[in-house]
Amino acid sequence: MKSRINIPLFALLLIIGVVIGIQVEKIFSGDNLRESIRKFSDVISLTGKYYIEEVDSQKLVESAIKGMMDELDPHSVYISAKEFVQVEESFRGDFEGIGIEFQVVNDTLTVVSPISGGPSEQLGILPGDRIIEIENKSVIGITNDEVRQKLRGKAGTKVSITIIRPGSGRKISYQITRDKIPIYSVDASFMVDKTVGYISISRFSETTYDEVLQALNKLSKNGMKKILIDFRGNPGGYLNQAVKISDLFLDGKKKIVYTVGRIKDFDEEYFASESYPYEKIPVIILINRGSASASEIVAGAIQDWDRGLIVGETSFGKGLVQRQFELHDNSALRLTISEYFTPSGRNIQRPFDNKKSKKDYFSETLKIEDAEGDNFFHQNEKDTTKPVFLTLVKKRKVYGGGGITPDYIIKNDELTELSQNLLKENIFYSFILNYLDTYGNRVKSEFGDDLNKFRKEYSIDNSVLNSFISYAKSKGINIKEDELQKDYSYIKSRLKAQIARNFWKNEGWYAVLLEEDNQFKKAVSLFNDSESLIK
Repeated sequence: MKSRINIPLFALLLIIGVVIGIQVEKIFSGDNLRESIRKFSDVISLTGKYYIEEVDSQKLVESAIKGMMDELDPHSVYISAKEFVQVEESFRGDFEGIGIEFQVVNDTLTVVSPISGGPSEQLGILPGDRIIEIENKSVIGITNDEVRQKLRGKAGTKVSITIIRPGSGRKISYQITRDKIPIYSVDASFMVDKTVGYISISRFSETTYDEVLQALNKLSKNGMKKILIDFRGNPGGYLNQAVKISDLFLDGKKKIVYTVGRIKDFDEEYFASESYPYEKIPVIILINRGSASASEIVAGAIQDWDRGLIVGETSFGKGLVQRQFELHDNSALRLTISEYFTPSGRNIQRPFDNKKSKKDYFSETLKIEDAEGDNFFHQNEKDTTKPVFLTLVKKRKVYGGGGITPDYIIKNDELTELSQNLLKENIFYSFILNYLDTYGNRVKSEFGDDLNKFRKEYSIDNSVLNSFISYAKSKGINIKEDELQKDYSYIKSRLKAQIARNFWKNEGWYAVLLEEDNQFKKAVSLFNDSESLIK
């Protein structure tokens, strides 16, 4: 009798549990996820069956995914399979190919520079070489995408090219074995003077820490006592690399950054852990509106611990952390999973929920007005709505909610429309390419491998400048005298830097251009102030 009563009761309880479970699932699935997926599937199916024209269902799905991302924060994005290959190369720090930087100039594939350590450099291919054939077929009129398709490939495979070398006019044929080619995140490192070292870091990839440590060790052997790190235009990258680079300059177990997310598994704290010989040397970091994410983590940690000076313009203001999820077709979602905070507790993310579009959000940085000058105690900030924090040693006022504001604010001069058009139309490079065809051997014989001698003694004289102006006019550039006079020094510096890059690669390029860089020059002059922070 007892058994008969219990079985129906158990069944009744089971039914009630299932019903409750279904309702709970609906509650916790947001807007009924299954029904939403069914609706989406129905729309795709109906469109494919009945739309007036044939539709590409894959294209529709990708557009829908991008639309979903538009409803989230500006840094959550969908990456197509084609884009994903390039993104992975950039952050992995290598690709497979023949190892050249190139430009297509007047329909001709031109070697800008062979990449250090790559197969092209080892075979003796030089800057300025014109590649006229690939696999015995003419490549006059080739596009950038076609260059990558033909010259990239699996390491160990071979490709034949034929070049014409300026000055000799003869054809030279090479068979090149493709290899893994490094993509460097340290663009340049050299001694500014007898004690100041300079490092330019363009991204935070898998190899950035190793590259920076190698650069620091090299500069230290050359007498470096102070370091200037240039993060201008650095969009960020891997958080762990930002932590390791911060650790190079922070002693003890100082907190570097921490993250907080909706899911507690994404909450993390990162601390300095290793000892390095660079923990007491004066540090200055250069930033601008293009410095974001991992760049801001390093700058924020250095500023919060009063470890060095931040110089330049207010940074981008990206305080969100993304995790990348690869999809079955080799595309990927990069989703924001948490916010990061500097050691003092600042989240430097700029507000985005009041923007009409992602385009408005990204262009907003161009409208930020910084008051130039000494901002050590951060009295120049105009937005009083930002949350206030204190640095951890000197107890200086700093702000969250809108990027890292420098301790010394200085702007670089804006270029006139003339210089912008010269850059856009690639006039500097194409002119110097022709100039070196005629005078390259003379420059080489006079300066050899001595970059410092070139920096001090070589100048763009009036005859070269006049030739450049005539060349620019022949290419349809409208030369306005007032704009020419305003950008006179920049134009001469750019031409000289283009020559330097031909012989000394990025080191020559940066070493020359920085001579006319207001932010750089001001930063170098502030090392006495930087030294006072660490005493």
